[in-house]
Amino acid sequence: MVSAGDFRNGTTFEMDGNVYSIVEFQHVKPGKGSPFVRAKIKNVMTGQVREDTFNPTDKFQEAVIEKKEMLYLYNDGDLYYFMDNETYEQMPLNKDVVASALNFVTENMPTTMYIFKGVPFAVYPPTFVELEVVDTEPGIQGDTSKASKKPAKLSTGYVINVPLFVNIGDLIRVDTRDGSYMEKVK
Repeated sequence: MVSAGDFRNGTTFEMDGNVYSIVEFQHVKPGKGSPFVRAKIKNVMTGQVREDTFNPTDKFQEAVIEKKEMLYLYNDGDLYYFMDNETYEQMPLNKDVVASALNFVTENMPTTMYIFKGVPFAVYPPTFVELEVVDTEPGIQGDTSKASKKPAKLSTGYVINVPLFVNIGDLIRVDTRDGSYMEKVK
């Protein structure tokens, strides 16, 4: 059990049949009245963020979220198959569970899967990935300025803004946290 008075960023707990993670919290001690905890909480299953207030003595069941390294294998229609790196067991997931990761994940790429009570609810790609540019406007000879950008379609179908000197067939490094161009891989 975790009490609201013990909330810290990243703490996960169960409330009203949902699992929440503390995004930010503040202990408030007003001049009049009893103290309370104001917190911004995120539903880890849906990603919805809301603000709530709690009595510091409120108790909640702590939620244990398991992180598992999985290898993305392939997709078949709306099912995406992942393999456990330890047991080699394959796990099919629906597109809605893996949708955000699909922008940066290619076949045979390691991923991190988040599981609560045996049910996977999110898949995250590595922080930095190297992907091929499959479509973009032609590059301009000698233009190495970083000020101008152009759209480029990656091998996963994701469209990203890249510098003008990046061409079709180039391998680029992408930061998956915000989907931004990092550098051209030589």
